[in-house]
Amino acid sequence: MDIFYAIKKNQIHAYNTEGKRLFVSKLLVKPVTVTQVKHGDKDGYEAIQVGVLNRKRINKPLAGHTKTSQITPRYVREIRLSEASDKKVGDQITVSQIFELGDTVTVSAVSKGKGFAGGMKRWGFSGGPKTHGQSDRQRSPGSIGQGTTPGRVYKGKRMAGQMGNQTITISGSQIVHIDEAANELWLTGAIPGPKDGLVLLCKKGKKKFVALQNQNTEATTVEEVQESNQEPKAQESEAKPAEETVVEEKTQDGEVEKKEETK
Repeated sequence: MDIFYAIKKNQIHAYNTEGKRLFVSKLLVKPVTVTQVKHGDKDGYEAIQVGVLNRKRINKPLAGHTKTSQITPRYVREIRLSEASDKKVGDQITVSQIFELGDTVTVSAVSKGKGFAGGMKRWGFSGGPKTHGQSDRQRSPGSIGQGTTPGRVYKGKRMAGQMGNQTITISGSQIVHIDEAANELWLTGAIPGPKDGLVLLCKKGKKKFVALQNQNTEATTVEEVQESNQEPKAQESEAKPAEETVVEEKTQDGEVEKKEETK
């Protein structure tokens, strides 16, 4: 099994030990629970069905389907397998059981929907001229074909229409950080879709891995510098000798009395 489901979170920049800055996408990778196991002799193919995340309420058909696994999943997805699985209903699968640092993965997700868009926004057309009598052609796509021959518009012609809301697959992303305690996984590169959207990760191979720098290195360095700057000041205050001052006070008889005070 080389597939896992995750939830898209935010994006950050991180530095590796070679000093290279990486654009990193954070993913929430909570353990998924097996809700159904399919076999070739009964169902015609090998697969397992998993529940991703949890939700407060689910409908009755889904509640009956997941009664054995005792979960209320937000998403239910099926993963096809090439051979029979040893997993059972109710078993949990964690990200560390599938992926390691340095693994390359393909990322599939549904892109953000932009609604019905024109040719300039959807395909980057330049539009028509703004002058020379063109009063209403500034955002038009222009000609969409020829004349009597061929007498039709070719399939695939780039025109206005639904933009976004399509499954996009990106390959070549590398896993650079896994924190199973915090249920976090960091990938290089951008991920399609909105924040908190469902993401499919598929393991493809492995390439040279360079570890990330320790995130707490800068904080400790700053503290050490501040402490080193404070130590000489403390030594100076200790080494500075006490100063003596003479204060004159008059008594009731009019005589002047001198007192020494130290600071």
